[in-house]
Amino acid sequence: MLGLGVAGVTFAPPLQRGLESFLGAASDKDPTGLTDLLPNGGGFRYYSVAASVPHRSASTYRLKIDGLVDRPTTYSLPRLRALPQTRLVRDVQCVTGWRVPSTPFEGVRLSALLDAAGVRPAARAVRFTCFDGTYSESLTLKQARRADVLVALRMQDKDLGHTHGGPARLYVAPMYFYKSAKWLSGITLTDEVEPGYWEKRGYDVDAWVGDSNGRDDEPTT
Repeated sequence: MLGLGVAGVTFAPPLQRGLESFLGAASDKDPTGLTDLLPNGGGFRYYSVAASVPHRSASTYRLKIDGLVDRPTTYSLPRLRALPQTRLVRDVQCVTGWRVPSTPFEGVRLSALLDAAGVRPAARAVRFTCFDGTYSESLTLKQARRADVLVALRMQDKDLGHTHGGPARLYVAPMYFYKSAKWLSGITLTDEVEPGYWEKRGYDVDAWVGDSNGRDDEPTT
């Protein structure tokens, strides 16, 4: 039994990483969506609403900030990495019920990017678009300026991989995980909240964990 225990400690991490890699790659090509039902990546489930998602490398990734701003800007990944980084460790809660405790995310505070762009007085909300060509999300300007809202570049102390929404994704710590849009490519300042992909299908626009979508989960902060 001691030998089995030692073997488990030795080989479990490589096996887990291999399973994560396999399921992550398979989910990108799975037309049935069945791989999304399998827990993976430390409890995460890989999910996409698009039939396929193109990859963006460190050299090809771009994040555009536009709309009601004085200084529209396009960021490369190296430029985002060069900005001050914030690390948050919070539980991740999905509206479907699964939860991953104490998950580290690291990236640039969204408020810092908004300040750099110069938000105009008419702006009331922020719309997020993704390079999967399908997904979108929105926050009020007040929500977007919270200190626990990031453009995340790292997750679980690793650079954000494609299957987790990399090279950069939105991370909204106190809200259900569907608000944390993967494969982030656009941040647009608008004069009103525009319901995102899941909101148009019945999910709450204000998605506070434990206080929306008819759920009573413990808050993540």
